[in-house]
Amino acid sequence: MGKVYIEERAVNLAHYIIDSGDTVRGAAKKFGISKSTVHKDVSERLQKINPILAIEVRKILDENKAERHIRGGMATKLKYSHDKEPFVG
Repeated sequence: MGKVYIEERAVNLAHYIIDSGDTVRGAAKKFGISKSTVHKDVSERLQKINPILAIEVRKILDENKAERHIRGGMATKLKYSHDKEPFVG
């Protein structure tokens, strides 16, 4: 039963990532599991279960990885852009 659950989880994660375009971190939060488990499920386990689905997920994960630095920069910009009052000495 454990093996079936893991395989189903890997396929469900793959479909979620493909449909939503979410990141590994986002999928982990949504499914209540660790990032490393998500990564292992969709990169290693899924390859053995459904290689075609694994390729589709890999495309999304590669896009997310390529955009990661942009998202980080935007988060930093947002963090420091909240209504700052000019310093009056």
